[in-house]
Amino acid sequence: MKKQFMGFCAAWVFLTRIPLPTMDMNEENFAQAPAFYPLVGLLIGGIGSVGYAVGHWIEGPVIGAIFALGATLLATGAFHEDGLADLFDGLGAQTKDHMLEVMRDSRLGTFGAAALFLVLGLKIAILVALPASFTLVALPLAHGISRMSAVLVIATSSYSRSEGTAKPVAKGISRSALLIGSFTSITALTAFGLWSSFDLAAVSLAGLAVGHVLTRLLFERKLGGYTGDCLGAVQQVSEVGIYLAIAAWL
Repeated sequence: MKKQFMGFCAAWVFLTRIPLPTMDMNEENFAQAPAFYPLVGLLIGGIGSVGYAVGHWIEGPVIGAIFALGATLLATGAFHEDGLADLFDGLGAQTKDHMLEVMRDSRLGTFGAAALFLVLGLKIAILVALPASFTLVALPLAHGISRMSAVLVIATSSYSRSEGTAKPVAKGISRSALLIGSFTSITALTAFGLWSSFDLAAVSLAGLAVGHVLTRLLFERKLGGYTGDCLGAVQQVSEVGIYLAIAAWL
């Protein structure tokens, strides 16, 4: 249990900017962390729901959606959004090495800025359009299972750098970690299905799958694998895919 708890703490430290009491975490803890990415995602989405509720109480769904987005950006330090922007900046490169070099550059390029604008704009537009009750529930769901989308990349692809933020999981993840992450995601989807309908839960999963596959098509054909930025990008596009699927169904 201590090992699992330390894995959760490592996932929290890695995915958020919300500090924990000082702990002595090692590489093994961070290697175990992907098992808890979906759980941490659910909690981040819960923070977004609180932000939405406060904003909606102040001035309706538009302010609610902006507050929700602001709350999750503050909680994560825009960690995943940065990965999305870096990936799209790198897509203009002609070779794998050049793409990795561009993605490592901290400066924001035109492609990255455009991708970031579109994704953030889509999130706000969809959250405004959804009924408030669905937005409050969709935020934790989407943040949780979209991080499982990133875990699946780790489990089924190979790391393309010699060093980087995703280096602790470069050798893949254990079967137990994959099972824990899958169990968390299935539980979240089941709870959502019980609350709304299992048809809508299935549609949400389909939206995630489309986002997952489309994003992997963008980076795997050039890199032959993934980087930490790719994990952030696949999480972001999968999250948007879930929101779009829910909005389309409703």
